[in-house]
Amino acid sequence: MANYDIIGNIAIVKFSDADTSESKLKKAQEIMNQYKGIRTVLEKSNKVSGRLRTIKTNFILGEDTREALYVENGCRFKLNVETCYFSPRLAGERLEVAKKIKSKDKVLVMFSGVGPFSIVVGKHTRCKKIVCIELGKECCRYASLNVKMNKLENIEVIRGDVKKIIPKLIKGGLNVKGNLVPLHFDVVLMPRPNLRETFLSQALKVSKKGTKIIYYGFSPESKKDKMVSDLIA
Repeated sequence: MANYDIIGNIAIVKFSDADTSESKLKKAQEIMNQYKGIRTVLEKSNKVSGRLRTIKTNFILGEDTREALYVENGCRFKLNVETCYFSPRLAGERLEVAKKIKSKDKVLVMFSGVGPFSIVVGKHTRCKKIVCIELGKECCRYASLNVKMNKLENIEVIRGDVKKIIPKLIKGGLNVKGNLVPLHFDVVLMPRPNLRETFLSQALKVSKKGTKIIYYGFSPESKKDKMVSDLIA
């Protein structure tokens, strides 16, 4: 069976080079038979690419749509699988992060996408404030929709480049829909991996004594200690 991800009603499949049109249809039908909630099967036609980490897909079977409705950790999300990066494989990780956050915390989520970390944290902690910063226009649109869909009132979605938004926070706050965004945070999430050199300094600028910065990075096991020491340095 081909490798695939399931995002709600959509399965995104990575077929092998040996697959023909007929074999792709057959495998797509097998997936739809196995998972009754899937209404669309798409082929992933390229790797994640670009600043917004988007993909291209080809329609294979079912309803020809790119919009998914996905449920995770008691939260509901809508997104376009081509224009918004999203990984269902991080569902457990998002819940683990939520467990580390206290009800009094103010949280900043960089590169927040359609809001998966923000909304899972908001739903499971009811923390004081969550601020999301996301560059992509489509991601921000879906994030705002998802916040409303999950009936959360403690999340602010800000569209923009982290490097341009952070200085505004430092200079005295940012007014979002009549609310003054806090200048410093108790927790800063950096869910996009390996951005130490360009964005860790931004996280530190809105941190205070005791702030937790949750950073993600990829490294071979043999180089893990070096990655940690580089972060501390």
